[in-house]
Amino acid sequence: MKNDAVDDILEQWSEERPELDTASLGVVVRVMNLYKPFHQQATLALDELGLELFEYDVLSALRRQGKPFALPATGLAKETQLSSGAMTNRVDKLLRKGLVRRESAENDRRSVIVSLTTMGRKVIDNAIQHRLDAADESLSGISRTERSQLAKLLRKVRQSADD
Repeated sequence: MKNDAVDDILEQWSEERPELDTASLGVVVRVMNLYKPFHQQATLALDELGLELFEYDVLSALRRQGKPFALPATGLAKETQLSSGAMTNRVDKLLRKGLVRRESAENDRRSVIVSLTTMGRKVIDNAIQHRLDAADESLSGISRTERSQLAKLLRKVRQSADD
């Protein structure tokens, strides 16, 4: 395997400061550098469908719930890691496209339930395949076994970062 730009940076540090252990920096910088190309690939895959990534995230969160494909707005915000204000704006945009509906909860009229429309379900069921294809393309340089190993390692890193 040939060296990359991060290897060059780490080599420079090891020459200048040989006492430093730069191994973790090599991992962190590489992960940070992956965000932009992964994001671009996902965005392009959804552009073909006329969807923005934020729209996909909201529709996906609803679809994964199973029937009736609905969540309270607060639960949807939590699921997508957004503030309630940001979620309101996103739901408004999806309402205008006819992909979701907003209703008052039966037992609490102050609570809002967001659910997929029939068209919203069709759109997300199509979009997930585009999203999976883009993810596969992003990882085309590594085997299925390596993908599984990498996912386990990244999960472990994420969990330790959350702690």
